Amino acid sequence: MVSVVEILEAISDVKSLKLFNTIATKGGNSEDLSEQLKLSRKEYYSRMSRLMKTGMVKRKNGKHFLTAFGKIIYDAQITVKKAVESYWKLKAIDSIDLSDEITVKERDKLIHTLLDDVEIREILSKHAT
Repeated sequence: MVSVVEILEAISDVKSLKLFNTIATKGGNSEDLSEQLKLSRKEYYSRMSRLMKTGMVKRKNGKHFLTAFGKIIYDAQITVKKAVESYWKLKAIDSIDLSDEITVKERDKLIHTLLDDVEIREILSKHAT
């Protein structure tokens, strides 16, 4: 069984993450992917090997694609990306959460106003303090 650490290591550098995201959005064969991402043969194969060993990527008829597991990981990293893009808004929400003067209803209204992404809002609502 693969561990969370192995999954994160497989997509932990910029080139690996770009490879993973390119497979998710466009797919492609080895030559196209390595050329498009400007990866050396060694860079490409070491990264692809990790993605395949973790079970996130498979190859069929010479084309790479995400497995069902890989699709879940892709979706999770998109959520992380959205959180990073909302970093300062989330910090503002943290600051307001430290105040005892805001009601749960006001907090929810603030979250709805600050954050456009429904998924991020739902996560915060689910983990309300």
